[in-house]
Amino acid sequence: MTAKKETLLVVEDEDLARKNLVHILDREGYDVTGVDSGEKAIALLKDQPFDLVITDFKMGRVDGLQVLEKCKALQPLVEVIIITGYATVDLAVTSMKDGAFYYIAKPYKIDQVRKIVSEALIKHRLLLENQRLRDELQRSRPMPALIGKSRAMETIRETIRQVAPADTNVLILGESGTGKEIVAKAIHLLSNRQAKRFVAFNCGSFTEELMANELFGHEKGAFTGADREHAGLLEVADGGTVFLDEIGDMPLSMQIKLLRVIQERELMRVGGVNPIQVNVRFLAATHRDLHEDARTGQFRQDLYYRLNVMTIHIPPLIERREDIPLLAQRFLIRIAGEMQKDVQFFDTGVMDLLSQYSWPGNVRELENIVERAVALATGPTIGVDQLPDHIRNLTIETYRSTGNEIPTLEEQEKRYIEWVLQKTEGNKTHAAKIMGIDRVSLWRKLKRYGWEDS
Repeated sequence: MTAKKETLLVVEDEDLARKNLVHILDREGYDVTGVDSGEKAIALLKDQPFDLVITDFKMGRVDGLQVLEKCKALQPLVEVIIITGYATVDLAVTSMKDGAFYYIAKPYKIDQVRKIVSEALIKHRLLLENQRLRDELQRSRPMPALIGKSRAMETIRETIRQVAPADTNVLILGESGTGKEIVAKAIHLLSNRQAKRFVAFNCGSFTEELMANELFGHEKGAFTGADREHAGLLEVADGGTVFLDEIGDMPLSMQIKLLRVIQERELMRVGGVNPIQVNVRFLAATHRDLHEDARTGQFRQDLYYRLNVMTIHIPPLIERREDIPLLAQRFLIRIAGEMQKDVQFFDTGVMDLLSQYSWPGNVRELENIVERAVALATGPTIGVDQLPDHIRNLTIETYRSTGNEIPTLEEQEKRYIEWVLQKTEGNKTHAAKIMGIDRVSLWRKLKRYGWEDS
């Protein structure tokens, strides 16, 4: 299919100058329309879209600044270049302040015009692409925070719509950073429990004693320092939803206590003697193969089957690359707003790199990269220079193969982790931050590859 020509409108009341400019731009491959007055230009702008307007400043009743003003009102994304023989600093400042892309003084050089037109159209394409992403982002918002147009995300959204009102327990599977808690929140918000509390708890972040205290609470005097009773998260969430992240890391002794809550709908506080009735829905998540853990005895089978009434699997970001532009745009809008910076666009080269990268830290890593880029940005567009070295330079490193052999995803991740650790001189905290994952997740990966003592 032949690409659509970009459309240009040339507004110039001098016949020879207009015909020459139209001829030059036509030979460059553009679809060019020429008119001899500002009135005609405005009439055309009301009826048909253009990608770029080039207008003379000094004309009859409607001058170039009026064409600029009307163009920005009718077609806000269209860039405008003003050409004039009456060059003054004040006029240049005024035209740029009013939204002109560039101000060219006569007599001009043809190469100069070609260059400026090309740059204006590049910006226009960026504006159109970002507007398209914003529109797609808006269309993909029927479910809170679940951004993506891939088939995998459509399947996840449909599954959430089906399981949310059923009030059954759900097991959410996926790598670290894929957005398991976001899926859990979406289930809660579409369920009949949405008016009650959503409580999230990471089972891999606490000792067994602290976990018992946080989940079940304690009675006054239960231990040294317990000077008053404390309601645990399960009690606080009564009537609502409890999300247990990294459930595979929960100690077996705690699994027995959790199973009782699920089966009997009651809990016992630490140091308590009277059971407390609770009514909560459990959503659990893990990056582990919980079925295998249950088979080998590392996880209780009875608890596994209680939690795994329904399963939702979130694929890694590398398996749904078409979601990357939408996610990046969503993060850009939010983070730029939080930082109060006028950063609105991604350079096309940036989006190419983001789409090609392997994303071992998944969506969380992408969010971190966008946050870093917004912080470093000095203008409205994020360029390649705002990306970290391991994105700019690692394309060859992560995808280089030996001979005709193509490395597996696991091999790529192993090389990547090794490369980042080399760059950080073995500093695991810094390496985890670069990769967009927490230190515990990095430790698990190192253990899997036999590097836990490195």
